[in-house]
Amino acid sequence: MDQEKSRDEAIKFVTETVHGSDVRFVRLWFTDILGNLKGVSLNVAELENSLRDGMTFDGASIGAIARNEESDLVLMPDPTTFKVLPWRPSDGAVGKMFCDVYRPDGSPHLGDPRAILKSNLERAYQLGYTFLLSPETEYYYFKDSNSTEILDSAGYFDQTSDIGTELRRETVLALEEIGIPVEYSHHEVSPSQHEINLRHTDALTMADNVMTYKLAVKEIAQKHGIHASFMPKPIEGLHGNGMHMDMSLFKGDINQFYKDGGTGDDFISDTAKYFIAGLMKHAKEITAITNQWVNSYKRLVSGFEAPGYISWSKLNRGDLIRVPSYRKGRENSVRIEYRSPDSACNPYLAFSAILAAGLAGIENKYEIPVPVEQDINKMDQIQRTAQSIESLPTNLSEALHFFENSELMYNCLGEDAFYNFIKNKKLEWAEYSRHVSGYEIDKYLSML
Repeated sequence: MDQEKSRDEAIKFVTETVHGSDVRFVRLWFTDILGNLKGVSLNVAELENSLRDGMTFDGASIGAIARNEESDLVLMPDPTTFKVLPWRPSDGAVGKMFCDVYRPDGSPHLGDPRAILKSNLERAYQLGYTFLLSPETEYYYFKDSNSTEILDSAGYFDQTSDIGTELRRETVLALEEIGIPVEYSHHEVSPSQHEINLRHTDALTMADNVMTYKLAVKEIAQKHGIHASFMPKPIEGLHGNGMHMDMSLFKGDINQFYKDGGTGDDFISDTAKYFIAGLMKHAKEITAITNQWVNSYKRLVSGFEAPGYISWSKLNRGDLIRVPSYRKGRENSVRIEYRSPDSACNPYLAFSAILAAGLAGIENKYEIPVPVEQDINKMDQIQRTAQSIESLPTNLSEALHFFENSELMYNCLGEDAFYNFIKNKKLEWAEYSRHVSGYEIDKYLSML
């Protein structure tokens, strides 16, 4: 009853806001299984009906969302996600709402990534946990969408007055205007590479925020004739676009990753250690989700601060999992950082997979391995084997092998989404395997 009342109040707020403003269109957003943002632009005259009854669409016409026999699906807007988009014209303004996807009988569509995340969060909630996240999402600005021509020669934290810095500033202001708080933004390591850090919040809100953030970055850049890209590794020899995820579990206002009374380096709880152990044990199985594109594996190589091995540390930024230090009095800031995901993953599925792996560690009390404080990339294979350090998958095909044989991922995504994802990714790998690259022509044509 309380949920129904809350929804009624949210609907009333949206309709009153729209009718009291110059909003003429409302975008209804959702994602397919690959994380592509989909949607329809709704005339405000139809808004109230859609908020009450949803909007029917042909799901079979959207790749990676439904089978042919499930063609009729319903978009049900979430009125709590309504915002007016500040980067669209104010004359005939445009609002947006995220939607949940349902079947005509009123049951959730099991292939909807947002529903999958909700299901995994509900499981965490039944254990008493709230899952909080803060992703560090990197991207590049390029001169246009047909090349990787960069806009500057700056590096990490450089203070510049170029167009990229101005675009980033405009994006931060736009995000804050629609209620997405930004902690900070800066120039990243490579030329023309930037990062905007969103303030931590619950995982569902954050997944919606990440999708909004990525669109804002792209649309604001496009207004200025610039192309923004979240491609994992757009330029050979430069850093890739990571999405390092800082995360913690709370019970009420209490951070469950902080060890009560902890001092010095001994400040993470058993819960955090179990969570880390779960991520490490299932890292190979979840990599197809956190790094879902062929290009993702060009980023996971040594020399560019991206992890290639399964390890954890309190110091080394090259490890898969890092536990940042904390200052006394800021116990709620204790968190772990999972460093393999890239900016092009589907946040709904990535958050779901990471949470499922961590909860498996907690429920089964997995033993955490010894932390690795050395530079793994400088070890030889004998040294890594002696410390039981395993590699992450090195390509999409290898990652799919571990994913396809994972009971954890089958249960996390559900049967429909699990097999739909595998089907789409195997098609991508087959297409890539047939492609003859410029590298192959340059290396082999004259020699062979």
